Amino acid sequence: MAGNNQNTNPLQPLPTGSAPTLPRFYGFPFGSNPGARTTWPDLVGVTVEEADRKIKEDMPGAQIQVVPPNCFVTMDLRNNRVRLYVDSAGKVARAPTIG
Repeated sequence: MAGNNQNTNPLQPLPTGSAPTLPRFYGFPFGSNPGARTTWPDLVGVTVEEADRKIKEDMPGAQIQVVPPNCFVTMDLRNNRVRLYVDSAGKVARAPTIG
């Protein structure tokens, strides 16, 4: 059977003047909407409750995870999670970001 290696699906040439296009997902987390927010630098210094409310307005269904000072977090990426790194006063210390 080794000698009976026939190509049943021959390659077809591309029409001249056109090229296949690929979706542009680079630069956006997990192919999300490029118009959607991925970070909230304006929330630095606000309370956890206020940050939670604002993020959920912009991103319904977001899973908010509050990270106290000096705590370790996993390095996995999730496109529905936003971590709120807070200081000892309970205020957002770093810009919340999807991941």
